[in-house]
Amino acid sequence: MKLLSRRALDQLGTLQATVQELAAHRNIALRMFMASRNTTTPVAQREFWLEFAWIDQEYRIAVRKLAHFCTEHRDIRAAAGWRPNAI
Repeated sequence: MKLLSRRALDQLGTLQATVQELAAHRNIALRMFMASRNTTTPVAQREFWLEFAWIDQEYRIAVRKLAHFCTEHRDIRAAAGWRPNAI
């Protein structure tokens, strides 16, 4: 198992917090958009859709950054096919 440096742990925590925060905003925006489909004008629906699309894009970028971080910091032995119980 590869241990992360303090700096890497701080970076990981920041990335995780960002993803969680954006996920919460994304879920709210999606609920608002879905609720607006039957209760608002087409212009208002478009505004709700644009808000959701913007937040969704920010969320996807944050998830990609987190995935990239994990890829960069994964255990080198696991990448080489090392198994702890291999005979």
